[in-house]
Amino acid sequence: MVPPRRTAAGRASAEQLEAVVALERALRSRRRGRYGKFAAGLALVAALAAGGYAWRRDRQPAPPPRFVTQAIEVRDISESVESSGKLRPLTEVKVGSQVSGRVVRVLVDFNRVVKKGELLAEIDPSLFGAQVSQAGGQFRAAQAQLERARAAEAAARSKLVRAEGLHKEAVASQADLDLARDALGIASADVLAASAQLEGLAAQLQSANTTLTYTKIYSPIDGIVIDRAVDPGQTVAASFAAPVLFVIAQDLSAMQVLADIDEADVGKIREGMAAQIRVDAFPERTFAGKVIQIRYNPTEVLGVVTYAAVIDVRNDELALRPGMTATVTVTAESVQGVRAVRNSALRFKPKAPDALAGTLEAQPGQRRVFLLDEPPPSGGDLPKVDAKLAPRLVKVGISDGVWTELRDDTLAAGALVVVEERSSPEAERRKFLGIF
Repeated sequence: MVPPRRTAAGRASAEQLEAVVALERALRSRRRGRYGKFAAGLALVAALAAGGYAWRRDRQPAPPPRFVTQAIEVRDISESVESSGKLRPLTEVKVGSQVSGRVVRVLVDFNRVVKKGELLAEIDPSLFGAQVSQAGGQFRAAQAQLERARAAEAAARSKLVRAEGLHKEAVASQADLDLARDALGIASADVLAASAQLEGLAAQLQSANTTLTYTKIYSPIDGIVIDRAVDPGQTVAASFAAPVLFVIAQDLSAMQVLADIDEADVGKIREGMAAQIRVDAFPERTFAGKVIQIRYNPTEVLGVVTYAAVIDVRNDELALRPGMTATVTVTAESVQGVRAVRNSALRFKPKAPDALAGTLEAQPGQRRVFLLDEPPPSGGDLPKVDAKLAPRLVKVGISDGVWTELRDDTLAAGALVVVEERSSPEAERRKFLGIF
């Protein structure tokens, strides 16, 4: 049977269908190529990451040991007590004024060397001179009154003698004799009163003269003026307390430091011990001193108790000045060529709570240190990663803050003691690799 002849419209529909099918095949082919490339890229990245991890793992250093150790050494140790205080002269006198008034003269200045009895300043003496004149006038009037009373007494005594003679001759009556006796008694009392008044006025005159002398301010000692707190024309008031006008140091070639010693250290120092003095003005220089006194009076500030130690220091070059802050180091005890252990080893405590189980309690004068049960391999200085702790009690002596003396033969020089515990090797490994 002959197939029917296609029409032009039928041929066009078939060609469009074939074109659609071909287009779908091309799209599917391109999609499969894109997915394949993406998968290949993921595989390449994974392969690079695995290779990098393996390279980093193969080239990482060995994990550090868990415990850090320090060898016992032979050293010289000096135990010292350090404190601070203010420099001051051995003898320091504050010169004040006992009277109030206007200062008319000031004859010395700072750093002036003065002698005992030298005039330093003068307060206006006008008012006090007037008081002296007034007291002098009253005193002279009292003297005249006393002379008058004495003259009256002499006259009364003469009348009594005459009355007694007349009474014996029966010329004067007993009443006249009694009146004469009473007059003499009154005259004698007037003399006593005048004498007492004269003594009082004499005291007032002396007081006025003394007050007048106080207007002149003299140096009480030989020394140097380290402070002057008054100028000419200034008015000083001494109503309640004597104002300080000058401060005079007797000798600046010998000075003192009053250092505050902590109560925990006061038992370590004694009178006569050597001390080293340092000040900020001369950071590279040390001045020699000596402890001369440790006072018993305590000072408490914010719960901290200290005791004052007096240290003498030579100042022949006058480099040190009063008021400087001084750092004092007192050498309490020293030993040479002894076995010493790091203080960090004495303070070390293992992180594992069971590491102290079964260990002996330290007695007074003893401390606990930890050794490793397996020492480092020959020629090495690092312990094994998985080494264990072995506690040991040792007898200790003085300490310089970093090293402490060993006073028994428990540990020999060169023995390793633990000073620090790191994290576990696995934690160190994870930290090194950046895995958290």
